[in-house]
Amino acid sequence: MSARTTRRILLGSAVGAVAIAGAVVAAAGAISVVVARTVIIPPSRRQDDIEILALDVANGTVVLSSTPDSRLPGEYSFWFSGDTGHARVGEIITQDARTVTRSIEPADFGDLERARRGRFNGWFYLSPADLGVPFEEVQIGTPLGDAPAWFVPAAAPDAKRWMIGVHGRGVRRQEALRGIIPFRAAGFASLIVSYRNDGDAPRSDDYRYALGDREWRDVEAAMRYALAHGAEELVLMGWSMGGATVLQALTRSGFGDRVIGVVLESPVVDWIATLDFQVELRKLPTVIRVGVLTLYKHQWAGILTGLAEPLDLERMDFVTRAQELDRPVLILHSDDDGFVPSVASRALAVARPDIVSYEAFEVARHTKLWNYDRAKWESAIIRWIGALPS
Repeated sequence: MSARTTRRILLGSAVGAVAIAGAVVAAAGAISVVVARTVIIPPSRRQDDIEILALDVANGTVVLSSTPDSRLPGEYSFWFSGDTGHARVGEIITQDARTVTRSIEPADFGDLERARRGRFNGWFYLSPADLGVPFEEVQIGTPLGDAPAWFVPAAAPDAKRWMIGVHGRGVRRQEALRGIIPFRAAGFASLIVSYRNDGDAPRSDDYRYALGDREWRDVEAAMRYALAHGAEELVLMGWSMGGATVLQALTRSGFGDRVIGVVLESPVVDWIATLDFQVELRKLPTVIRVGVLTLYKHQWAGILTGLAEPLDLERMDFVTRAQELDRPVLILHSDDDGFVPSVASRALAVARPDIVSYEAFEVARHTKLWNYDRAKWESAIIRWIGALPS
């Protein structure tokens, strides 16, 4: 082989290697953009991931395909036919490797008899009316405009303690209705709020979740409303991303000194840990994790993500910021969460045992702790409220 031929082969190999490396980098970048956008773009529709195999209306039973959700003991909302219908399912009657038979109540709306697929979630209640309590629909003046909320007065008139309930990512304020039960039993009024981009409150210009980094301003508006309407002490309660949001409100709002405690259910205590978990769950390479974090942190990436402003993920890491907290915190989290790992919640409890109470669950999965074990969930909150300083 001549020297000239050898040089051509080597040059071709080098060009090929560079091309392959470039393609790999480009592919990693494209996947990073997709993952980053998936987290921050509000979902327009949820997947019906459970098959309806049989329905016995007379006996109030339904046979479902076996999935992690359909196998969960407890009581749940069952949305079917692309969220056009809703019913409530109860405890498991029988199950095998392929099917689960559960009790089911008549549909609140939609044609259940013609439905073929559906999905579970933990809301269970659709309105405070389902709880049999008095309530009022109110409007909270947020920086983006009026956002609807439910106000549930305390059983005793002129209650000075209010709970503000904040739902998580991709759902609406119905998620937080479960919090009314123990707080009303403890003498609190409740304000169940909506926030930007959740489908009830006004949209932001970019129509992107900020993972709590901007949503906290809407919670601050709810705090202002509560204090203007008779509240003197506040407890903030957040589910999932709502947990990250109330921690931002606690530490960044001018009304933070009126908060006497925080309850976090299946919370995002550290977004970086949660994103790491999601990347590992999808078996994606570490470079994707680095790419996603880079996209969130820099202004130039807004053209790819759609974010109007970069996100300060370090500011949303309350394991690292644990020493900045100075109010009682109750965390309820399942080690089988499946979406937001409990590792950061446990780490915060270890870092601040003086103020953080941790109630561990198993099996319950993400934001379904009340549904799985209502008695344990409610009693944990009532005990924690009883220990709050007066």
